[in-house]
Amino acid sequence: MKHVANWALNIAALRGASYADARIVAQRSRALTTKNGKVGSASDAESVGMSVRVIADGAWGFAASAELGRGAVEETAARAVEIARASARVKREDVRLAPETPAVAEWSTPYKIDPFSVGVEQNIELLLKIDAELRSVAGITLAETNLNFNREEQWFVSSEGADIHQTKVSTGAGYTAYAFAGNEIQKRSYPNSYGGQWQNKGYELIDELKLLENARRIAEEAVALHHAD
Repeated sequence: MKHVANWALNIAALRGASYADARIVAQRSRALTTKNGKVGSASDAESVGMSVRVIADGAWGFAASAELGRGAVEETAARAVEIARASARVKREDVRLAPETPAVAEWSTPYKIDPFSVGVEQNIELLLKIDAELRSVAGITLAETNLNFNREEQWFVSSEGADIHQTKVSTGAGYTAYAFAGNEIQKRSYPNSYGGQWQNKGYELIDELKLLENARRIAEEAVALHHAD
């Protein structure tokens, strides 16, 4: 991806930009849910795009594209310069960048297991087991579970020498047991309400949370709430 960003910088310089930077972002997300023994929703999506920011004639210009072919990259950089020159016609003063040492860094969220290395079938199997365990407790009327993974990878380079690559990985999971009795609804969630627990970790978080092991206790507590003082 770095070579793609460098194409953009080269074109911006050739078109007359005094400064340029390019950022490429690649994202992948997976979101799975179950509801009362059935898959509620399942999505696994990927996207990639880039943005180019330049200074030309003392003004900022910006353009972006979801295409990373050479032609699209060069066109995006050229458009950013055109926009900068158009903006320069109404500028009050030239843009001045603060003196700053260009950052060079490589960083990643610490994780042990890439969550996307585990198959969707295995993910759904786990959720359905949790769902079944929740509904095995007498009095549970509705069970909902969810599992979510996100990965965002970014590359940033600038004409001043900045070169940053970072990868952010997050994992989230949770479930809720509902008990309907007359006009009352009681519920218990695990490990947290509002979608469960999210952390900047890999699939190892799923094992750490012991989701299946706590399902029966959570369901029993939801039913017990109807008889609490």
